Amino acid sequence: MKLNNLDMDLLNSVAGMHGIPKGAVNIRRDGEAVIRQSSSNIILSSLTGNKPGLKVEIKPGTRNETVHVPVILTQPGFQDKVYNTFIVGEDADATIIAGCGIHNNSHASSRHDGIHEIIIRRGARLKYIEKHYGEGGEKAQNILNPTTIITVEKGAVAELEMVQIKGVDDTIRSTKAYVHEKGNLKIVERLLTQGEQRAESDIEIYIEGDGGAAQVLSRSVAQENSYQLFRAALIGKTACLGHVECDAIIMDNARIKSIPELMAEDAEAVLTHEAAIGKIAGEQLIKLMSLGLTEKEAVDAILEGFLK
Repeated sequence: MKLNNLDMDLLNSVAGMHGIPKGAVNIRRDGEAVIRQSSSNIILSSLTGNKPGLKVEIKPGTRNETVHVPVILTQPGFQDKVYNTFIVGEDADATIIAGCGIHNNSHASSRHDGIHEIIIRRGARLKYIEKHYGEGGEKAQNILNPTTIITVEKGAVAELEMVQIKGVDDTIRSTKAYVHEKGNLKIVERLLTQGEQRAESDIEIYIEGDGGAAQVLSRSVAQENSYQLFRAALIGKTACLGHVECDAIIMDNARIKSIPELMAEDAEAVLTHEAAIGKIAGEQLIKLMSLGLTEKEAVDAILEGFLK
């Protein structure tokens, strides 16, 4: 199947793709894999059993390789559910670029539920990037519900960048992670909601091994009548380090609720959190407007910089 201009625009928005990249890639459109290719070090295959989905295996010792696995929905009112398993082999160093883009011009709801299991083997390093984006008619409903289960094995390092760009009307983002001895996990979440949109983020991290570390950094902007709920729980079961930081800008009639949770089950666990919700500072606007920007341009510039 060929990809049209609409497909490519969505792929560029969520995965930065201007064409079909070299190396390992899987593009899923409206419930089907339209392009799938493996590389010498990254093997892509269908999941066995009754669950639709993809298995990505990155061979041990792989270095500086990227696999693209974006999903796009273009049929009005399409409902999609997929299960993906990613296995990063021992001592590998790789990047996974995922994400989902929805184009929905109907009055119906388009929905994608992605259930991902990520296993980072001993000594491996992973950068995982997932962006969500929706567009279409004013009465269209774009729904995205990602579920991620992560295991960081001994000495492994993982960084997850989870971004909601715009146009997602309803989302429940569930992440559960297990960090083992001397493992390190960093989750960075950036989120924008507008209109009547609702977004819930639920992150739960179990630091199970000595010397393990986990960090959650959330930055969000809620505009108009939108609602956000952010919950991040760190459970330190041994000598470990953990930190949660939530920083949000609230505008118009929006509502934001932030719930950081720390649970230490060992006297050597060191867990901390910071949370701040507030409006754009007036002096920031005045400074930018003094440089010739309109008020709207100044607000846009502040928000763009905040969400980077």
